[in-house]
Amino acid sequence: MTDTPANDGTRDATPVARPSSPTAETAADGATTPTGATPTWSTPESTGPDAALSPDTATPLVDDPALTENSVTVDANKHTLAENVMGVVTGVFIASFGLFLLKESGSVSGGTAGLALLVSYATGLSFGLLFLLVNVPFFALALWKKGVGFTLRTVMTVAMVSAFSYLHPVALGIDQLNPVYGTLGGNLLVGVGLLILFRHGASLGGINILALILQEKVGWRAGYVQMVIDVAIVLFSLTVVSPWVVLVSAAGAVVLNLVLALNHKQGRYLGRT
Repeated sequence: MTDTPANDGTRDATPVARPSSPTAETAADGATTPTGATPTWSTPESTGPDAALSPDTATPLVDDPALTENSVTVDANKHTLAENVMGVVTGVFIASFGLFLLKESGSVSGGTAGLALLVSYATGLSFGLLFLLVNVPFFALALWKKGVGFTLRTVMTVAMVSAFSYLHPVALGIDQLNPVYGTLGGNLLVGVGLLILFRHGASLGGINILALILQEKVGWRAGYVQMVIDVAIVLFSLTVVSPWVVLVSAAGAVVLNLVLALNHKQGRYLGRT
C-alpha cells in the first residue's frame, strides 16, 4: 500500500493507491466521506472570487448571506417594518436636503425634481407643490408596473419631500452658498438618498420609476438610464438659466447618477422589503 502524499497545493498526475472501504468513498484529493454523504468542503470547481474557502481546506463551507440567498437566509435578508420606515424617512430627508441645496444654489437637476425646479424658477411657484404635481402621471406607471406597495411608498416619499421643502428653509437659513459646492454637494446627497430609497422598495417617483422598471425588465442600469434623461433635462434648462449654471448642473447630474450606477446593481444588495 502506498501512502497518500501531503497536499502541497499541486496535483500529481500519477495514480496513487488508496485504501478501499465498503463504508467510505475516496475524494479526488484523498479525503474520505461516508458512503452516500455529500462532501461539504470546497472543491476546485467552487474556487474563485465568490468561493468561501480554498480547494485545499477541508472546512465546511459557510452560507454567507452577503454572497448567496436561499430558503434559510431569505428571512434574514428581509427588512422589518421598522427598518423600512426608518430607511424611507432617512432617504427622504437626505434627498430633500440635497434638493434644498440645489434650489438655494439656483441650480437645476434631472428627473421630475429638475422639471419642478425649472418651472419654479420660471414662474415663482412653490417647488414643493410643483414636485408633487409633476409626479402624479408617474404614479399610474408605478401602479401598473411595480404594484400597489411600491406605488404607495412612492406617493408617501414624494409627499414627504414636498413637506420637507417647506421645512428646510424655515429651519436652516443660508445667507451665502457657493453655487459649485451647493450643486455638487446637493446632487451627491440626492444620489445617496435615492440609493437608500431604492433599497427599501421606494423612490422619488418620476424618472426613478422608469429607470427601475427598465433595469428590471431590460437589464439596463438604473443609474445610466437616469443619467441620459437627466442630461437632456439639464440641457433643456438653457432656456431658463445661464450656461454657467447649466455646466455646473450637468457636472452635478453626473455625480448623482454615478452614485447610483456604482452602487445600485442587481444582486449586490439582498435586503428585501
